[in-house]
Amino acid sequence: MGRRKAKLDTEACYQAFLRISQSLNSAIPLRQSLHLVLRSASKAMGVSGCGLVLLDSSKKHLLHIASYGLGDWYVKKGLLDVDKSIGDVISGTPVAVHDAGNDPRVQYGDQAKRAGITSLLGVPLKNKTEVIGALRAYSHERKRFNRAEITFLSSVGDACAVALENARMSERLDDYLETPKGSVVQTSDSSVVTAELRRPAQFAHPSEEEFARLLDFYRIDWLYEPRSFPLQWDGDRVVEMFTPDFYLPELDVYIELTTMKQSLATEKNRKVRLLKLLHPGTEVMLLNRSGFTRLLAKYGYGPPAEAKVVKVLVTTSQIQKKVKSLGRLISKDYAGRRLLVVGVLKGVVPFMSDLMRSISIPLATDYMAVSYFAEGKAPVKITKDLDTNITGLDVLMVEDIVDTGMTLNYILDYLKTKKPASLRVCALLDKRVRRLAEVKLDYVGFEIPDEFVVGYGLDHMGEYRNLPFVGLLSAQSEAKDTESTEERQKREDPE
Repeated sequence: MGRRKAKLDTEACYQAFLRISQSLNSAIPLRQSLHLVLRSASKAMGVSGCGLVLLDSSKKHLLHIASYGLGDWYVKKGLLDVDKSIGDVISGTPVAVHDAGNDPRVQYGDQAKRAGITSLLGVPLKNKTEVIGALRAYSHERKRFNRAEITFLSSVGDACAVALENARMSERLDDYLETPKGSVVQTSDSSVVTAELRRPAQFAHPSEEEFARLLDFYRIDWLYEPRSFPLQWDGDRVVEMFTPDFYLPELDVYIELTTMKQSLATEKNRKVRLLKLLHPGTEVMLLNRSGFTRLLAKYGYGPPAEAKVVKVLVTTSQIQKKVKSLGRLISKDYAGRRLLVVGVLKGVVPFMSDLMRSISIPLATDYMAVSYFAEGKAPVKITKDLDTNITGLDVLMVEDIVDTGMTLNYILDYLKTKKPASLRVCALLDKRVRRLAEVKLDYVGFEIPDEFVVGYGLDHMGEYRNLPFVGLLSAQSEAKDTESTEERQKREDPE
């Protein structure tokens, strides 16, 4: 009878592999095919469920990608730390846990108890020799996984890894075909979380989809509603939770949009404050309707209608004094070195031209151009590369304004692949309140508030670049203030 059962188990595995290969080789969406794979694996092994997790770009966390047989609350219980969640799997070794609720290798033991998970098996997910994640099997019954089960789950993991790599290569091929001739774009090989896996079946609101497209354009990994944070309890029962809209793993920040109903802003602010209090170290940004509109407007996706310059924020004389001060500091720091000053067209031209004339040491210059965000466009790419070989040179990246930091973060990552001797950043304007990508600014002219600004190279719908000062745009303020921009500048900037 024992031999008969073993034979039946082997046949079940063969049938499962047939279904798995058919699912992965079908035309259905990748997320759906992975779900079918995990269902087939669970049934063949006789376990309650399976889950697939992938390393994020920082390689510090495991991100949940697909599952079968696991409750939604368990999937969103929290980020999995690589060194706390059966970390030996990521080193390439299968790990079997017989008492998940009490084993120190299981990061969320209490949640495992609540979900009724007693035993689990984790096997590494490998792309060739590189471990990119893990495949896990969960059992409600205490189970001793044998060699055949470990081998079976490892083989399923190999099949999933091939499917993920094919999807990633397909994305990179599409990107390559859309790249202009003469432009070289390098992307990280470590990113295996494809756009299809990040995208939910349906967003709760169109603004969330717009924000997702913006993140896709700037090649920033994101997950939609990946975690629910408990906020209030009634004894052991959680009675209130908060699920932020987005998580950006590379930046380790959660984003909550408040664009659906402005009346919800007060309640969401309360939840964000409570979340930070109860979960210290968790970075959460609340992006309200006006903030999101300005964020989209910054990338040309929906600038404020009929906006005009109504207030001078930084005067002409203030700009010129600051540029000369920056020039003196840069000249001192780079004395005796081979300095290359790099700017990104077009907005940086006025600032970079004035800054160059304020630097007293010999230097060379070069320019780049990048694509800009618009609905339906491919991810950000270099449309004009440097003419200079920067290997071994001291490169100073000059920016007119840094707010979210997404463009600058992409450019700096690209320039680092060319191995310069050093790479620093000089920005005229720093809108730190809007920062999403934490980039280091070595030289800063002015820190400005969260306002849409134009002038001195910065534009609105192609206009205002030629203004010698930096001004604010606001259609509402324009109706309240009849003083002309020229009169205001003369009064505030007598020089």
